[in-house]
Amino acid sequence: MSADNLDALVVTHLPNIFYLSSFSGSSAILVVTPSDATLITDPRYTVQAKQELAETKAKVQIARGPLLMAAGEQLKAIRARHVGFEAARITVVQKGTLDGAAGKRTRWVAWDGRIEKARAVKDTEEIQTIREAGAIACAAWADILPLVKVGALESDLAAEIEYNMRRKGASGPAFDLIVASGERGALPHARASRKAIKKNELVVFDLGAILRGYSSDLTRTVFVGRAPREVRRCYKAVLEAQEAARLALKPGVHSEEVDAAARRVLQGAGLGDKFIHSTGHGLGLEVHEMPRIARGDKSVLQPGMVVTLEPGVYFEGQGGIRTEDDALVTERGAEYLTQANRELIELG
Repeated sequence: MSADNLDALVVTHLPNIFYLSSFSGSSAILVVTPSDATLITDPRYTVQAKQELAETKAKVQIARGPLLMAAGEQLKAIRARHVGFEAARITVVQKGTLDGAAGKRTRWVAWDGRIEKARAVKDTEEIQTIREAGAIACAAWADILPLVKVGALESDLAAEIEYNMRRKGASGPAFDLIVASGERGALPHARASRKAIKKNELVVFDLGAILRGYSSDLTRTVFVGRAPREVRRCYKAVLEAQEAARLALKPGVHSEEVDAAARRVLQGAGLGDKFIHSTGHGLGLEVHEMPRIARGDKSVLQPGMVVTLEPGVYFEGQGGIRTEDDALVTERGAEYLTQANRELIELG
């Protein structure tokens, strides 16, 4: 803020507010100045805000009207002239409300990505929380394997996984769980449906747990029946691509180099055109955050970053194979934070 000569910063993105203040409610704005910070929220969170911010020096303001108007009025009261805001996180209408309350003399400075960049490098406590969230997801997935059989519904399996994660301490799923069998596995972001699993089908499971605000992300693929040779070959190639990405994941490397390492393996196996998404993404308070492990991403990897490594191949009308783990960039390389079985599992 000092480098950009800001008098104040208005934070509206809830994950960033949580990162800066520990407030976990669904309605808040954080106004930061060089000397203090004020969390503005509504009456529903009066007690919660005081409790969660008790160990900080931030003030709590309970607004009786629109939060953006209260934030603008505060900026006007402290005569803030140069104000940073998260331009990509606010609508034109919301910006108009904030602008109108703050006064015509306010000069707005787009300040996107600064907090997210800080969030990308995790401290010891954050890493441990993600590791525990990963362990919950791994255990919940392993627990439901006996239920994966011919006739089982994708939606029932997803419900069991979520139930198991909550019983193991998760506050909820990190996203809508994916259980995609047969031809539906060719949809990378398929959601669990009422489709029944059939004999001789691949089943893709993509799941994650939220623990103390932080997410995990895990994908495993199983085969119901005896896997044919081509399925085994493709599965092996995906595993090798993931391992190539892990070996490339180290400090000082650009994100795109990790993506390229996975892509080269699949291209060498004749599957390059079947890999239709990026190799991974940052993971933390959000399931998708900085950095992206993708083509063209020049982010320089640093120790403490946590990313997913999730190469996959997809065959329209047949199915898909994807393996995903959460990986920590260390001082010397990378380590997996998720430890579920990565080998091809054949069921039934």
